Amino acid sequence: MTLKNILLAVCIASTTSIYAQLEESKDTVYEKEAGELNEVVVSSRGTRTIRRLPTRVEVLSGEEIEEKGTMKPSDIRMMLSETTGIMTQQTSATSGNSLIRIQGLDGRYTQILKDGMPAFPGAASGLGLLQTPPLDLRQVEVVKGASSTLYGGGAIAGLINLISKTPVDKRELSFQLNGTTAKGLDVNGFYSERYGKVGLTVFTAYNTCRGYDPSDVDFSAIPKYDRWSINPRLFLYLSPNTYGNIGYQAMIENRLGGDMHYIEGTDNGEHSYYERNKTQRHSMQLNFNHLFDADNRFNLKASATYYDRELTLPNYSFIGTQWTSFGELSYAHSSDKTDWVAGVNLWTDNFKEKNPVTELKRDYQQTTLGAFLQADIDITSWLSIEAGLRTDYVIDYGIAILPRLSFLFKPTDKLSSRLGGGLGYKQPTIFTEESERIAYRNVLPIDKDKNQLERSWGVNWDVNYTTGLFDDQVRFSVNHLFFYTRLSHPLLMKPIDDDYYKMQNIGGHIDTRGWETNIKLGWYDFHYYLGYTYTYTRVEENGIHTESPLTPRHRLNNVLMYEKEDSWKIGLEAYYYSPQLLSDGLQGKSYWLCGLLVEKMWEHFSVYVNFENFTDSRQTRFDSIYTGARSNPIWRDIYAPLDGFVASAGIKIRL
Repeated sequence: MTLKNILLAVCIASTTSIYAQLEESKDTVYEKEAGELNEVVVSSRGTRTIRRLPTRVEVLSGEEIEEKGTMKPSDIRMMLSETTGIMTQQTSATSGNSLIRIQGLDGRYTQILKDGMPAFPGAASGLGLLQTPPLDLRQVEVVKGASSTLYGGGAIAGLINLISKTPVDKRELSFQLNGTTAKGLDVNGFYSERYGKVGLTVFTAYNTCRGYDPSDVDFSAIPKYDRWSINPRLFLYLSPNTYGNIGYQAMIENRLGGDMHYIEGTDNGEHSYYERNKTQRHSMQLNFNHLFDADNRFNLKASATYYDRELTLPNYSFIGTQWTSFGELSYAHSSDKTDWVAGVNLWTDNFKEKNPVTELKRDYQQTTLGAFLQADIDITSWLSIEAGLRTDYVIDYGIAILPRLSFLFKPTDKLSSRLGGGLGYKQPTIFTEESERIAYRNVLPIDKDKNQLERSWGVNWDVNYTTGLFDDQVRFSVNHLFFYTRLSHPLLMKPIDDDYYKMQNIGGHIDTRGWETNIKLGWYDFHYYLGYTYTYTRVEENGIHTESPLTPRHRLNNVLMYEKEDSWKIGLEAYYYSPQLLSDGLQGKSYWLCGLLVEKMWEHFSVYVNFENFTDSRQTRFDSIYTGARSNPIWRDIYAPLDGFVASAGIKIRL
């Protein structure tokens, strides 16, 4: 049976039930959009809802996370990359290492948080997204543009805050079993319950793949890997005004990419290339809250993380351990028209390389002390202001002063606009997209006497309009965002003599500009989402402007969903990527990605089938991924998928 016939059969099998239920949906009260607007945004540091927040925050709700978790339960790349203005950049052709880009800037300028604490800095950045399943997340918050005032350095392009589920009175016990045609298997389990003054959540996952190559290139499009994860959290409710939690996260993974003959154990002299990543991460988190009264509260949060990575290639290895810690104290006050929060924090990052070559000893120790103040003020019924100021002292690099200002204009209930901007910075490090692509081979250490902080400023302006059409039978909303960010003295990897590279702050700048348009339509149980992103990023060095590679100027998102609560969920997606400049000066090809998800739900379980990239768009079909010999390949930029069409099916159980 051909793929076309399979997809047609799935659609026909679903159609009868859809039309039978359509009449029932006419009396449905559509509260989803209103509910999203009333979500309290954690990343803003206050207690305001999206509706009242001057800062533009995009929230992926639990329902959206569950949908993306059905499509890709092993990691969060898909969940993030299908949002306008965000894309994942793969840095390894055979191991799948990836970073998140926001508004055209490299992945190191996006700050990833887990419950408001730094998650994947430094050595963990290239693999962190691949090692984070989404199924224990309650919501995901995205702030685009300069956000260093909120959580410190690194958030030049924006920040992504992963918010974990918390226990409620009703027990939650769920399991997911997922298998793919790409030889993948995912087994996930989540438990949550509150017992009076004690609560508990436990997330466990096992994700594996035997290695997969859909082309005749014979290099792994998906590496062979085995990963175990566990994340228990204990919640204590000492009184109505005093509560907290302590958690532990562990992840152990063995990942092997490269020549498929080597992976399968049939290697010879020609088929001997491999990339092996052995990683483990152990992290402890503490969060404590005390409410003095309804308007005043105190918060303490802290985390400590150990990360170990062994990256080996033929005749080369990069092995190191990273210890990071974060601690923060804050005090917040709320009133009818004014909310403010003030606090201090300490961040440490220690990396030690094992058995380094003498001239490449890249150990470092970074310490940052910070203090911040932020206030939200309702000036009138139609104007609110959010003003913030952070001062960070970065040992060896000096002081960074980071003001931030945002305005919310709301002339009517249907029309609103947000205008905001601020400053940002990033500490220099060897862990960049460029160095990750070459596995840090021959990359010289950072020189604190020559390198400096990367500094930026940026501004966002958006307009949002929501209304009902055709006697409110159709729900319609449109959001249009303009953005601009300018980064001074960016850190770039430069070749020097004898095949070595150094990280150098150039005298020029990087700027990125563009816009995003998002349109949502809803009719009964049907939802349509259309998103368009235009991004133009360039580098100025020595008076010469060049376009940044691996940044498609045009991107289009289309999603059509049919969703009957507790019964059916059917989604059809189509994403377009325009041609993009590559780092070798050539031009990549444009391509479409299309997917189809069908899920049937009952009270305690559901079954689903997902056809990802069923048009089989992959770089190995229309472009090459390497030059040179198979045993020592020189990798080209990866700008399109390598795994092609992958079907998956599974079952979700809720007890």
